[in-house]
Amino acid sequence: MKKIWILFTLTLLMHFTQNLNAQTKSAIRFGLVTDIQYADADSRGSRFYRNSLAKLKESISFFNQQHLPFMLNLGDVTDRNPKDLDTVLSELNGFKNQVYTTPGNHDYSDIANNQALYKKLNMPDEYYSFRKGNWRFIMLNTNEVASYSNISGTWKQKEYEEMTRTIKERNGKNAEEYNGGISSKQLLWLENLLDLSQQKGEEVLIFSHHPLGCAEGLTALNDQQIINLISSFKCVKAVIAGHHHAGAFCEINGIPCIVAEGMVETEAQNSYGVIELHPAKIVLNGYGRMTSRTIEIK
Repeated sequence: MKKIWILFTLTLLMHFTQNLNAQTKSAIRFGLVTDIQYADADSRGSRFYRNSLAKLKESISFFNQQHLPFMLNLGDVTDRNPKDLDTVLSELNGFKNQVYTTPGNHDYSDIANNQALYKKLNMPDEYYSFRKGNWRFIMLNTNEVASYSNISGTWKQKEYEEMTRTIKERNGKNAEEYNGGISSKQLLWLENLLDLSQQKGEEVLIFSHHPLGCAEGLTALNDQQIINLISSFKCVKAVIAGHHHAGAFCEINGIPCIVAEGMVETEAQNSYGVIELHPAKIVLNGYGRMTSRTIEIK
Protein backbone atom coordinates (compact mmCIF):
# COMPACT_ATOMS: atom_id res chain seq x y z
CA MET A 1 0.00 0.00 0.00
CA LYS A 2 2.91 2.31 0.88
CA LYS A 3 4.52 1.72 -2.54
CA ILE A 4 1.25 2.56 -4.30
CA TRP A 5 0.97 5.82 -2.32
CA ILE A 6 4.57 6.79 -3.18
CA LEU A 7 3.95 6.02 -6.86
CA PHE A 8 0.76 8.08 -6.80
CA THR A 9 2.57 11.03 -5.16
CA LEU A 10 5.42 10.87 -7.68
CA THR A 11 2.93 10.79 -10.57
CA LEU A 12 1.14 13.86 -9.22
CA LEU A 13 4.44 15.68 -8.71
CA MET A 14 5.58 14.83 -12.25
CA HIS A 15 2.26 16.04 -13.67
CA PHE A 16 2.53 19.30 -11.71
CA THR A 17 6.13 19.87 -12.86
CA GLN A 18 5.24 19.19 -16.50
CA ASN A 19 2.28 21.57 -16.18
CA LEU A 20 4.48 24.28 -14.67
CA ASN A 21 7.14 23.84 -17.35
CA ALA A 22 4.48 24.05 -20.08
CA GLN A 23 3.11 27.27 -18.57
CA THR A 24 6.59 28.82 -18.33
CA LYS A 25 7.40 27.87 -21.92
CA SER A 26 4.14 29.34 -23.19
CA ALA A 27 4.72 32.62 -21.31
CA ILE A 28 6.38 35.61 -22.97
CA ARG A 29 9.68 36.06 -21.13
CA PHE A 30 12.18 38.90 -21.32
CA GLY A 31 14.99 40.53 -19.35
CA LEU A 32 14.88 43.89 -17.59
CA VAL A 33 17.66 46.28 -16.53
CA THR A 34 17.65 49.95 -15.62
CA ASP A 35 20.00 52.67 -14.41
CA ILE A 36 23.25 50.93 -15.30
CA GLN A 37 24.75 54.44 -15.08
CA TYR A 38 28.29 53.35 -15.87
CA ALA A 39 31.08 55.90 -15.66
CA ASP A 40 34.84 55.57 -15.61
CA ALA A 41 34.75 57.50 -12.36
CA ASP A 42 35.22 57.00 -8.65
CA SER A 43 32.28 55.93 -6.52
CA ARG A 44 30.07 58.52 -4.88
CA GLY A 45 27.90 57.62 -1.93
CA SER A 46 26.06 54.40 -2.74
CA ARG A 47 26.76 54.65 -6.48
CA PHE A 48 29.62 52.49 -7.70
CA TYR A 49 29.91 53.60 -11.32
CA ARG A 50 32.73 51.37 -12.55
CA ASN A 51 31.19 48.28 -10.94
CA SER A 52 28.14 48.52 -13.22
CA LEU A 53 30.09 47.01 -16.09
CA ALA A 54 30.67 43.69 -14.33
CA LYS A 55 27.07 43.70 -13.09
CA LEU A 56 25.75 44.24 -16.62
CA LYS A 57 27.98 41.44 -17.92
CA GLU A 58 26.56 39.11 -15.25
CA SER A 59 22.96 39.98 -16.15
CA ILE A 60 23.56 39.53 -19.89
CA SER A 61 25.18 36.14 -19.27
CA PHE A 62 22.14 35.08 -17.23
CA PHE A 63 19.68 36.29 -19.88
CA ASN A 64 21.58 34.33 -22.53
CA GLN A 65 21.56 31.19 -20.36
CA GLN A 66 17.80 31.61 -20.02
CA HIS A 67 17.48 31.89 -23.83
CA LEU A 68 15.42 35.07 -23.48
CA PRO A 69 14.21 36.34 -26.86
CA PHE A 70 14.59 40.02 -25.92
CA MET A 71 15.44 42.40 -23.09
CA LEU A 72 14.48 45.94 -22.08
CA ASN A 73 16.81 48.68 -20.90
CA LEU A 74 14.99 51.57 -19.18
CA GLY A 75 17.70 54.19 -19.47
CA ASP A 76 20.58 55.96 -17.76
CA VAL A 77 23.01 53.73 -19.59
CA THR A 78 25.85 56.10 -18.65
CA ASP A 79 26.22 58.62 -15.86
CA ARG A 80 27.84 61.71 -17.38
CA ASN A 81 30.18 61.13 -20.32
CA PRO A 82 28.97 60.09 -23.79
CA LYS A 83 32.40 58.55 -24.38
CA ASP A 84 31.44 55.85 -21.86
CA LEU A 85 28.51 54.76 -24.02
CA ASP A 86 30.58 52.58 -26.36
CA THR A 87 31.98 50.71 -23.34
CA VAL A 88 28.49 49.88 -22.08
CA LEU A 89 27.14 49.05 -25.54
CA SER A 90 29.94 46.52 -26.08
CA GLU A 91 28.56 44.62 -23.06
CA LEU A 92 24.93 45.05 -24.12
CA ASN A 93 25.87 43.71 -27.54
CA GLY A 94 26.82 40.48 -25.81
CA PHE A 95 23.10 39.73 -25.50
CA LYS A 96 22.27 37.29 -28.28
CA ASN A 97 18.88 38.74 -29.15
CA GLN A 98 17.05 42.09 -29.38
CA VAL A 99 17.64 44.90 -26.87
CA TYR A 100 14.89 47.54 -26.63
CA THR A 101 15.96 50.80 -25.00
CA THR A 102 14.40 54.03 -23.82
CA PRO A 103 16.90 56.68 -22.69
CA GLY A 104 17.30 58.22 -19.26
CA ASN A 105 18.12 61.79 -18.22
CA HIS A 106 21.84 61.02 -17.70
CA ASP A 107 22.13 59.75 -21.28
CA TYR A 108 21.68 63.32 -22.57
CA SER A 109 24.78 64.66 -20.77
CA ASP A 110 26.91 66.61 -23.29
CA ILE A 111 24.69 65.40 -26.15
CA ALA A 112 23.91 68.03 -28.80
CA ASN A 113 22.12 65.75 -31.27
CA ASN A 114 19.27 63.69 -29.82
CA GLN A 115 18.80 61.66 -32.99
CA ALA A 116 22.45 60.59 -32.92
CA LEU A 117 21.90 59.33 -29.36
CA TYR A 118 18.80 57.34 -30.35
CA LYS A 119 20.64 55.84 -33.31
CA LYS A 120 23.53 54.83 -31.05
CA LEU A 121 21.06 53.17 -28.65
CA ASN A 122 19.53 51.31 -31.62
CA MET A 123 16.13 52.94 -31.05
CA PRO A 124 13.83 53.01 -34.11
CA ASP A 125 12.53 56.41 -33.03
CA GLU A 126 12.38 58.86 -30.12
CA TYR A 127 9.46 56.81 -28.74
CA TYR A 128 8.04 53.65 -30.20
CA SER A 129 6.13 50.42 -29.66
CA PHE A 130 6.41 46.78 -30.67
CA ARG A 131 4.30 43.66 -30.33
CA LYS A 132 5.04 40.21 -28.93
CA GLY A 133 2.19 37.74 -29.18
CA ASN A 134 -0.94 39.60 -28.08
CA TRP A 135 1.08 42.03 -25.97
CA ARG A 136 1.81 45.60 -27.05
CA PHE A 137 4.98 47.08 -25.53
CA ILE A 138 5.02 50.90 -25.47
CA MET A 139 8.37 52.61 -24.92
CA LEU A 140 7.65 56.18 -23.85
CA ASN A 141 10.38 58.82 -23.84
CA THR A 142 9.87 60.88 -20.70
CA ASN A 143 12.96 62.94 -21.56
CA GLU A 144 11.38 64.46 -24.66
CA VAL A 145 10.46 67.68 -22.85
CA ALA A 146 13.22 68.46 -20.37
CA SER A 147 15.75 71.15 -19.52
CA TYR A 148 18.59 68.82 -20.60
CA SER A 149 17.20 67.45 -23.89
CA ASN A 150 18.03 70.26 -26.34
CA ILE A 151 14.60 71.93 -26.48
CA SER A 152 15.78 75.54 -26.20
CA GLY A 153 14.18 77.68 -28.92
CA THR A 154 11.76 74.95 -30.02
CA TRP A 155 8.02 74.50 -29.48
CA LYS A 156 8.85 72.00 -26.74
CA GLN A 157 10.37 74.74 -24.59
CA LYS A 158 6.94 76.36 -24.21
CA GLU A 159 5.46 73.00 -23.18
CA TYR A 160 8.28 72.52 -20.66
CA GLU A 161 7.58 75.93 -19.13
CA GLU A 162 3.87 75.11 -18.91
CA MET A 163 4.59 71.77 -17.19
CA THR A 164 6.88 73.29 -14.57
CA ARG A 165 4.43 76.15 -13.95
CA THR A 166 1.60 73.64 -13.39
CA ILE A 167 3.72 71.69 -10.91
CA LYS A 168 4.57 74.82 -8.92
CA GLU A 169 0.93 75.92 -8.86
CA ARG A 170 -0.10 72.66 -7.19
CA ASN A 171 2.98 72.67 -4.92
CA GLY A 172 4.36 69.55 -6.59
CA LYS A 173 7.89 68.33 -5.95
CA ASN A 174 8.91 66.93 -9.35
CA ALA A 175 9.88 70.15 -11.17
CA GLU A 176 13.53 69.15 -10.91
CA GLU A 177 16.28 69.45 -13.51
CA TYR A 178 16.66 65.65 -13.69
CA ASN A 179 12.98 65.06 -14.56
CA GLY A 180 11.34 65.31 -17.97
CA GLY A 181 7.97 64.78 -19.58
CA ILE A 182 6.32 63.82 -22.84
CA SER A 183 5.08 66.36 -25.38
CA SER A 184 1.52 66.92 -26.55
CA LYS A 185 2.57 65.17 -29.77
CA GLN A 186 3.77 62.06 -27.94
CA LEU A 187 0.65 62.14 -25.75
CA LEU A 188 -1.58 62.13 -28.84
CA TRP A 189 0.49 59.29 -30.34
CA LEU A 190 0.02 57.35 -27.10
CA GLU A 191 -3.74 57.95 -27.05
CA ASN A 192 -4.16 56.82 -30.66
CA LEU A 193 -2.01 53.73 -30.06
CA LEU A 194 -3.95 52.74 -26.92
CA ASP A 195 -7.24 53.25 -28.73
CA LEU A 196 -6.06 50.96 -31.54
CA SER A 197 -4.72 48.36 -29.10
CA GLN A 198 -8.02 48.30 -27.23
CA GLN A 199 -9.94 47.83 -30.48
CA LYS A 200 -7.65 44.93 -31.43
CA GLY A 201 -7.98 43.27 -28.02
CA GLU A 202 -4.26 43.66 -27.27
CA GLU A 203 -2.86 43.74 -23.75
CA VAL A 204 -0.50 46.62 -23.10
CA LEU A 205 2.60 47.24 -20.99
CA ILE A 206 3.98 50.77 -20.79
CA PHE A 207 7.66 51.43 -20.07
CA SER A 208 9.43 54.70 -19.31
CA HIS A 209 12.53 55.97 -17.57
CA HIS A 210 10.72 58.31 -15.19
CA PRO A 211 8.00 56.78 -13.01
CA LEU A 212 4.43 58.03 -13.34
CA GLY A 213 3.96 57.71 -9.58
CA CYS A 214 5.25 55.86 -6.48
CA ALA A 215 8.36 58.07 -6.26
CA GLU A 216 7.65 61.58 -5.00
CA GLY A 217 9.89 64.18 -6.59
CA LEU A 218 11.22 61.76 -9.21
CA THR A 219 8.21 61.33 -11.49
CA ALA A 220 7.68 62.60 -15.04
CA LEU A 221 6.86 66.31 -15.25
CA ASN A 222 3.37 65.66 -16.62
CA ASP A 223 2.89 62.41 -14.72
CA GLN A 224 -0.75 63.11 -13.84
CA GLN A 225 -1.67 63.92 -17.42
CA ILE A 226 -0.10 60.66 -18.65
CA ILE A 227 -1.59 58.44 -15.94
CA ASN A 228 -5.06 59.97 -16.39
CA LEU A 229 -4.89 59.11 -20.08
CA ILE A 230 -3.66 55.54 -19.76
CA SER A 231 -5.99 54.68 -16.88
CA SER A 232 -8.94 55.32 -19.20
CA PHE A 233 -7.90 52.28 -21.25
CA LYS A 234 -8.59 48.82 -19.82
CA CYS A 235 -5.99 47.29 -22.14
CA VAL A 236 -3.15 48.76 -20.03
CA LYS A 237 -2.07 46.10 -17.52
CA ALA A 238 1.00 47.71 -15.89
CA VAL A 239 3.53 50.54 -16.07
CA ILE A 240 7.22 49.78 -15.46
CA ALA A 241 9.89 52.47 -14.96
CA GLY A 242 13.35 53.17 -13.54
CA HIS A 243 15.02 56.43 -12.37
CA HIS A 244 14.25 55.91 -8.66
CA HIS A 245 17.12 53.60 -7.74
CA ALA A 246 15.53 52.40 -4.50
CA GLY A 247 12.60 50.88 -6.41
CA ALA A 248 8.91 51.10 -5.49
CA PHE A 249 5.44 49.77 -6.20
CA CYS A 250 1.98 51.28 -6.06
CA GLU A 251 -1.37 51.27 -7.86
CA ILE A 252 -2.57 54.48 -9.49
CA ASN A 253 -6.14 54.62 -10.73
CA GLY A 254 -6.13 50.82 -10.61
CA ILE A 255 -2.96 50.46 -12.72
CA PRO A 256 -0.03 48.57 -11.13
CA CYS A 257 3.13 50.71 -11.32
CA ILE A 258 6.52 49.05 -10.82
CA VAL A 259 9.67 51.10 -10.31
CA ALA A 260 12.65 48.79 -10.83
CA GLU A 261 15.76 49.11 -8.67
CA GLY A 262 18.85 50.69 -10.29
CA MET A 263 21.91 48.62 -11.14
CA VAL A 264 24.47 51.30 -10.19
CA GLU A 265 23.61 51.21 -6.49
CA THR A 266 25.82 49.30 -3.99
CA GLU A 267 29.35 48.02 -4.44
CA ALA A 268 28.60 44.37 -5.19
CA GLN A 269 24.86 43.65 -5.23
CA ASN A 270 23.38 43.45 -8.72
CA SER A 271 19.88 44.37 -9.90
CA TYR A 272 18.13 42.80 -12.89
CA GLY A 273 14.99 40.82 -13.58
CA VAL A 274 13.15 38.41 -15.82
CA ILE A 275 9.51 39.18 -16.55
CA GLU A 276 7.02 36.47 -17.50
CA LEU A 277 3.68 37.37 -19.08
CA HIS A 278 1.08 34.70 -18.37
CA PRO A 279 -2.61 34.73 -19.37
CA ALA A 280 -3.69 35.70 -15.84
CA LYS A 281 -0.61 37.28 -14.26
CA ILE A 282 2.61 39.24 -14.74
CA VAL A 283 5.56 37.82 -12.84
CA LEU A 284 8.76 39.76 -12.20
CA ASN A 285 11.54 37.46 -11.00
CA GLY A 286 14.06 39.81 -9.43
CA TYR A 287 17.76 39.08 -8.91
CA GLY A 288 20.03 40.91 -6.50
CA ARG A 289 18.31 44.08 -5.33
CA MET A 290 15.44 43.88 -7.82
CA THR A 291 12.23 42.97 -6.00
CA SER A 292 10.21 39.99 -7.23
CA ARG A 293 6.54 40.78 -7.79
CA THR A 294 3.43 39.04 -9.08
CA ILE A 295 0.59 41.09 -10.52
CA GLU A 296 -2.78 39.53 -11.23
CA ILE A 297 -4.13 40.68 -14.60
CA LYS A 298 -7.53 42.31 -14.26
